[in-house]
Amino acid sequence: MIDFWLAAGLLLLVALSFLLIPVLRERRAQREEDRTALNVALYQERVAELQSQQAEGVLDAAQMDSGRAEAARELLADTEGVAPARVSRLGKPLPLLAAVLVPVLGLGLYLHFGASDKVELTREFAQAPQSMEEMTQRLERAVAAQPDSAEGVYFLGRTYMAQDRPADAAKMFERAVNLAGRQPELLGQWAQAQYFADNKKWSDKVQALTDEALKADPKEVTSLGLLGIAAFEGERYQEAIDYWNRLLAQLPPQDKSREALQGGITRATEKLQASGGKVAQAPAAKAAALLKVRVDLASELKAKVQPGDSVFIFARATSGPPAPLAAKRLTVADLPVTVELGDADAMMPQLKLSNFPEVQLVARISRAGQPTAGEWVGRSGPLASSTTAPQTLTIDSPDK
Repeated sequence: MIDFWLAAGLLLLVALSFLLIPVLRERRAQREEDRTALNVALYQERVAELQSQQAEGVLDAAQMDSGRAEAARELLADTEGVAPARVSRLGKPLPLLAAVLVPVLGLGLYLHFGASDKVELTREFAQAPQSMEEMTQRLERAVAAQPDSAEGVYFLGRTYMAQDRPADAAKMFERAVNLAGRQPELLGQWAQAQYFADNKKWSDKVQALTDEALKADPKEVTSLGLLGIAAFEGERYQEAIDYWNRLLAQLPPQDKSREALQGGITRATEKLQASGGKVAQAPAAKAAALLKVRVDLASELKAKVQPGDSVFIFARATSGPPAPLAAKRLTVADLPVTVELGDADAMMPQLKLSNFPEVQLVARISRAGQPTAGEWVGRSGPLASSTTAPQTLTIDSPDK
């Protein structure tokens, strides 16, 4: 903060200069005015002396006029270049008083309305914290300085959870939800913190939070893990296995928590079997759909299109939403071309080829680059989304 206050001090000196320089100039003008008054007094004394000599008969009229003119020239030479006296409307005390009040008021206003605390926090966060307690203190000061920052509140909640302070964490996650909206991840974190704050007692509030999170995002990992823990604690081992298997499917292969999660599934399986139960087999995953299609342009249209025209190739459900289930974008210059449309090309996670039994293939040329409207189009008949045989699609009709 030393460099900050040095810069502020320099700015204050600049501001004070605008107040003090006129005062110094006035003092110099006063000295010049005093010297001018002295020269006038000397001139008047010289004229009086000449008049006395003329009265005594020492000087005649011509000599008197010559002496007076010489004294006038000396007075003019002494006062030449002296600026006329300035009359200050403010007076001397007011600028001096302002020079004292400006830094005092400036400092007071900055301490009240300024952001010195945020400047200090920025400097602190530029250095790595030495301990978890130091990080927590920094985040607490950051949240106090920026209470409307959802990110700061969220990270403070995560820090409280790492310090085994779930009650404080639950309050922070609730604030984050109020600031950023009811996002699934935030709801899951809030539910988890609330569950541990209540000494691992399941409540209607926690149930409502997890239900809302999974309704918005069925793959929300915190809610899935929490529901598995609650089911295990409640000796509902099959539910725990199901939730943890769903969570396991969302984790990347290199995730370190996979081993612990797999261990939890194993323990739940052993307890279920020890109680005489049998582990239900998870339903077989639906095979991912993959359609291979060769797209070509009718010979009579080749002279009517341009190489840079956009070509949209997509599959859509014959009975279902009009939005494309899978799509690729190419240009006329790429034709003829063979492409694959599958679940990996889904426009939205819930709209996959494998979720619809029957689809239609469409290829459209659009000079304006619009996928919903163009100049020429080719369409296939209905076909099963599980089709594996290569398909052929020819763009040969005006797009109506």
